Amino acid sequence: MMPRRASKPIQIGGVTVGGQAPIVVQSMTKTDTRDVAATVKQIEELAEHGCELVRMAVPDGEAAQAIGAIKRAVSIPLIADIHFDHRLALAALEAGVDGLRLNPGNIGRREEVETVARAARKRGVPIRIGLNAGSLPRGRGEGETVAEHMVKAALEQVCILESMEFDLIKVSLKAFDVPTTIEAYRSIAPQIAYPLHLGITEAGTPRAGAIRSAIGLGILLHSGIGDTLRVSLTGHPRHEVTAAYEILRSLNLRQRGPTLISCPTCGRIEVDNFAALVTAVEERLEKMKDKEFKIAVMGCVVNGPGEARDADVGIACGRGRGVIFRQGEAAGTVEEKDFFSALMAEIERF
Repeated sequence: MMPRRASKPIQIGGVTVGGQAPIVVQSMTKTDTRDVAATVKQIEELAEHGCELVRMAVPDGEAAQAIGAIKRAVSIPLIADIHFDHRLALAALEAGVDGLRLNPGNIGRREEVETVARAARKRGVPIRIGLNAGSLPRGRGEGETVAEHMVKAALEQVCILESMEFDLIKVSLKAFDVPTTIEAYRSIAPQIAYPLHLGITEAGTPRAGAIRSAIGLGILLHSGIGDTLRVSLTGHPRHEVTAAYEILRSLNLRQRGPTLISCPTCGRIEVDNFAALVTAVEERLEKMKDKEFKIAVMGCVVNGPGEARDADVGIACGRGRGVIFRQGEAAGTVEEKDFFSALMAEIERF
């Protein structure tokens, strides 16, 4: 893994993005922001799953006005997602939002960006220049790739903000196409010192979208690029947070909660309903997000003992019975009917 790209740290609420801070996990509410109760409930659920920044859609003045009530009810920093009308950004700032996302594809007039920059600078609120391949500014040159056009548009916005002596900047260059996204981020990374927010936009369902995101974001993160990320999935946003942490965990960039290792159930397995056992363990571990340890649930005698011995707690299951391991040492043999209860008891002791 390459060294992490150096970037200027910025503060969004109480969360540091960039510099030497851990890579930040964020998501976006899927509620109508004007519905304060529903939005607060979803933000609280996201926070429980480990989300550190939450972005909210602000489609009109009523949604902007709701930000104040939402902010008073939650502890997590809030980012207002602004499109088409720069006055919504001004209203969101008045309501106390912690960060702004502006889309140069539909808020591109210099005087509008300058007006928002002045108001944001006064309050010390960062702005993300958020480019999406599906809503790019006009003016793509002949022979210019989508990635090149995104980078050019982002740099133009950076220049406008810098001309206003505004440097609380974060940049994103998202596309559904993974190679396009990688090309854009790799191009802009050495050209600016601001934090980069990563994402594969409109990635899809939790199954397909998580894979697409893991490939695209994983390549960039392994290259040292990225200070915050969102996994954009269709469905409840808690799946976005779970997927984001799994991507970071897979690259040893962040750990949150237990790590579960389980065998792929090949023809060597000698345990009935092994998949159900693993699922039951996974569901129980979901409630232990404040603990960091490694659990192995293995189903055959080839790799099972080794993986179980390497974990903090593990079980190597065989025909009718299995061996429980605790930090590399065999802790006892259990019958098949007791696999789950014995493993969970050992985890609780650990």
